[in-house]
Formats: sequence, C-alpha cells, structure tokens
Amino acid sequence: MKELSAAARLARDGIGVVMIAGPTAVGKTAVAVEVCRCFGGEVVSVDSMQVYRGMDIGTAKPSPEELRLAPHHLIDIADPDEDYNLARFIEDAERACRDIAARGMLPVLAGGTGLYMRGFTEGIFEMDPSLAPAVLESRRRLKAELAEKGAEFLYRRLREKDPQSAARLHPNDSVRVIRALEILEAAGITWSEMIADSRGRAGDNPGNVLKVGLACDRERLYQRIDSRTRQMIAQGFREEVKRLLAAGYSRELKNMQSIGYRHMTAHILDGVGIEEAADLMARDTRRYAKRQLTWFGREKGLIWRDRGDMDGICRLVEDFLENYRSGTGRG
Repeated sequence: MKELSAAARLARDGIGVVMIAGPTAVGKTAVAVEVCRCFGGEVVSVDSMQVYRGMDIGTAKPSPEELRLAPHHLIDIADPDEDYNLARFIEDAERACRDIAARGMLPVLAGGTGLYMRGFTEGIFEMDPSLAPAVLESRRRLKAELAEKGAEFLYRRLREKDPQSAARLHPNDSVRVIRALEILEAAGITWSEMIADSRGRAGDNPGNVLKVGLACDRERLYQRIDSRTRQMIAQGFREEVKRLLAAGYSRELKNMQSIGYRHMTAHILDGVGIEEAADLMARDTRRYAKRQLTWFGREKGLIWRDRGDMDGICRLVEDFLENYRSGTGRG
C-alpha cells in the first residue's frame, strides 16, 4: 500500500493549515469565513457535494456575501455526472493550499466530509497492484448483479459481511457499496479493516494542522437542520432539481441519490407531496449529522469548541499560528 499525504508534504515546505470540521448545519462556513477575516485566510471547501456545478441550494454552498468576505476554493469544479473522489480532492486541496500560502494567506479547510479531511491529514492507501485483476473482475460481476437484482440486494450482502461499512453508507450509494464488496472479495479484508490499517500506518498527524471541531447541542443542531431544510425549499430547491433533470442528469447518478436531491426527485417524478419530501429530507439529514458526529468523535487531534465561541476559536488559531511559525508547535 502506498501512502499519499498532502498535509505531510505541506509540512515539509512550512505551510500550516487550519481545519474547521463538524456536522452538517452546525455553521462551519460562517466560522471559517470569520477565521479568514481575522487572520487573512482563504477557504478550501472539504465537501464532496459542493464541487458540483448546478447543485447549489441542496449542498448549502456559501452565500454571495460569504464569498465576498473570503475567497473559496474547490466549489463548482466538476459536472454532476463526473466521478469526483478522494484522490482527486487531495490533489486539488494541496494545490489550493500552496496557492493560498504563496499569496501570504492562511489556508482554512472547512467542511463535513470526514473521509476527505482524514485523507488530507493522514494519507490514503492504494491496494497492492497485483490485486487489480481480481478487483476488476469483482467490480464487473457486482455491477452485473446491481443491474439484475438492484441496489438493495448488494447492500444487504454488505450489511451481512461488513456491517460497520454498511452503517456508513446509504443503501442507494451503489458506487461505494460495490467498492466495499470488491475490497472484501479481492483483498480478503473488510473496507473497515483496510481503513483501520491505513490509519495505523499513517502515524501521527503532521504538526502543521490545527483541527477544530464545532460542537452544538444535539437538539439545537436538529432544529437548525429542520429550519435549513425549509429554507432550502423556499429558496427554490425544487426548481434547482428540475433544472438538473431537464439537463439530462439521471436520478440514478450517485450525486442525484444524495440527501435532498433524491427526496426532491421523488417529489417531482413520483408525486411525493412536498411536505412529505421535506420531512424525509430533514429526517435523513439528521441521521447523516449523527453519523458525522460519530466519525469526528473518533478523529485524533480534533479540538472541540462551541459553534458560537468565536473568541475561543480565534485564540486557538492565534496560538497555533504563533507556535507553528516560531517552530515550536508540532501538534
């Protein structure tokens, strides 16, 4: 297995970065923008959905005012039918951080895609190339099963053989379900075990990264999710999804199966009532937030601060930058 670590490469060149992490709707963008305003920074989005053009309201992209206050990177860089993945994110994020640092600014990575953040700081591992033929054969067969028996059939198999990975995935996320199954068949270990092995090999996080987790009372977070769901619909989310469908983007695309888009597609194409669609969207967003909290709760080196404690967050960043730039801070 081969490690690819963007943070370690940046550390070699003396580039420090700040990360703002947390569950959906907690307010990561607002905090990241304020950090940029205070310390002269630019935001690098760590969101696997905000990369897609035309998917704006449903992914809660930064507002025009937030974009005015702080430049944002890795937003609107792929079409909805492109396969944007972890390896591409790491490459794009590292390049953005280097460009930002070259301008004398602070890179501030902000988002809720935990896998992207972990890959950036700890690296990713590729399977032994000798396993490639077995992987390709498994993938071919699994795709044939998907076409014949459906996504739920494959998801049930994954749930039996690797319940930990299955718990992280939506049953309709066929791309990742197939990925988990092909790893199991080709390498003889579960995807969960491979991730655990990767973390063990990666070692300690580089000392050039400050990771701040935004905390929020669970009930308050769920209220924010419910409120944002209604706001998205009021802002024209239904019309956004109609435009995507009219442009030829199939409801079967991985991104169109994501939270919000699959619910609104069901409303538009299947006659599901708008209120029911909104309720299901809010429910599934709450469940997603719960999974995010579990993920980030296991992250090494994440320092939690209340989402409203901007003074405390800024003190953390100030101390980190002072220590790192003086050569004494390493963690």
